[in-house]
Amino acid sequence: MNLEEYKGVFVFAQQVDNVVSGIALELIGKGKDLAKDLGTEVTAVLVGYEVKALADELAAFGADKVIVVDDPELKEYRTEPYAHALASVIEKYKPEIFLVGATAIGRDLGPRVSARIHTGLTADCTQLDIGDFPLNPIPGQEQKHNQLLMTRPAFGGNTIATIACPNFRPQMATVRPGVMQKAPKVEGAKAVVEEFNPGFAPNNKYVEIMEVVKSVVDAVDIMDAKILVSGGRGVCSPENFKILQDLADAVGGTVSCSRAVVDAGWKPKDLQVGQTGKTVRPNVYFAIGISGAIQHLAGMEESDLIIAINKDDTAPIFDVADYGIVGDLNKIVPALTEKIKEAKAAK
Repeated sequence: MNLEEYKGVFVFAQQVDNVVSGIALELIGKGKDLAKDLGTEVTAVLVGYEVKALADELAAFGADKVIVVDDPELKEYRTEPYAHALASVIEKYKPEIFLVGATAIGRDLGPRVSARIHTGLTADCTQLDIGDFPLNPIPGQEQKHNQLLMTRPAFGGNTIATIACPNFRPQMATVRPGVMQKAPKVEGAKAVVEEFNPGFAPNNKYVEIMEVVKSVVDAVDIMDAKILVSGGRGVCSPENFKILQDLADAVGGTVSCSRAVVDAGWKPKDLQVGQTGKTVRPNVYFAIGISGAIQHLAGMEESDLIIAINKDDTAPIFDVADYGIVGDLNKIVPALTEKIKEAKAAK
């Protein structure tokens, strides 16, 4: 493999029902930073059917170029045709870096594509940088420059690993939604659009979709919420989440939870914050009855303001909290809710 042939930062621009997913725009934003360090450009790879019109949106958020793979076989996501599309793009255009969102689609697609093109894949990354590898020089071993350094939690979140792929290209990573930030939108921005179709010959690996049944959910996506009232094991029962809901109603927020709450069956998985849940960046994050395990902190430590309520004054959550209250949440939360209601009524 001639590594010098591989140039550019490519991003899989995931779309569903002809709507660009937020993770695609986040990856373009991060891709711009990486491309700047490498002196190259960001290319978005848009895969689907009748999706060319979405190229302008990708350009508005920073894509310099958009490669469109448009075919009826790509109307709904299916592993085989999508993997064929991305592998074909990589084989033709030879990107140095290829980023995929760690969504349900990305987690299925990324490993299959990396296996087809014989390169490595670092999954569920929380940080991406350009630097030297090994990080510190090792006598007798070449230190390679301008490598993609991919950081992710390891060993159940108990340590952080930085991984590189110095000998194969592209350097591939899946990235958790909500971790990276979108670039500011530039109205009227245009990208170079190139259409590419590798051809699709359905085979016995093609799944036939008989029917698509969409569920209707009224709940707010916690990743979009500006204020989150999050409960953990310390809430003690599903009934006690009523006092958290009262607080959320008073402040105009949304209730979320830790993994322990989901494991106990008190709340659905969609509301889970943390390494195995969702990464959130609200303006205000109430951590109530949450100890602050590293797996949970990975999903909320970028919140603008963190308010922790816990009876254990040694709980790790207080290390990241801006404000902390030590005491019984069953007394503190209702009192706090009442004070907020009084303040709103006095206005």
